[in-house]
Amino acid sequence: MSDSPEIEELPATHTGPKGVIHDWRKFKLESEDHESIPPNKRELLRQMSNPKSSNDDNREKVNRKMSVQEYEMIQEEDERCLRKYRRQCMQEMHERLSFGPKFDAVFELHSGEAFLDVIENEHHMTVVVVHIYDDGIRGCDALNNCLTCLAAEYSTVKFCRIRASDTGAGERFSDDVLPALLVYKAGELLGNFMCITKHLNEEFFATDVENFLNEYGLLPEKEFAACPDEEENADVE
Repeated sequence: MSDSPEIEELPATHTGPKGVIHDWRKFKLESEDHESIPPNKRELLRQMSNPKSSNDDNREKVNRKMSVQEYEMIQEEDERCLRKYRRQCMQEMHERLSFGPKFDAVFELHSGEAFLDVIENEHHMTVVVVHIYDDGIRGCDALNNCLTCLAAEYSTVKFCRIRASDTGAGERFSDDVLPALLVYKAGELLGNFMCITKHLNEEFFATDVENFLNEYGLLPEKEFAACPDEEENADVE
């Protein structure tokens, strides 16, 4: 009778307080830039992340008393890695709960057909923001730059732009109504803002456009992935 095939053992997911601590210590060690830290600090981090080493000498080193300097060094490193670990966990949780495709740029539309296609055929959970612009119109370049910034922060929103002459409805989008910003979801028009610069200051930034859209409830929750180091200097709770 042939031997049963060996079943590959998958790494277990650690649960409970001790498991979380183990995962975090492993994450901390793996995320370290080993070339940029001193050897003695590297060894301390290795020992902290692997306290159950089978080597008796290593076990003795882990159990020895740390100096005040070593303790402060480890504590500072712990706080930095804990912030990074928390952000990664929040991002993974958010991705598991999110629906629909992800984007990371502003898409240029080159025809009326492409305009209609993105409105009618995009995922029903996706908010589509379309900037209708033209060269030489005040505020159009600034709004394009703002949308580029927002695209990096709202990956579930599809930001697009199209020249008024390419829409196939140039008479509707004359120079006096540009820049125009249209917002759709599931093929439905949610926001229709002609000459949007009238609602903003003469000099405006991405946060101003973001606040304007949020006033109408047109943007979803901001992505965690878009906030890489916003808590870097914050105190750990």
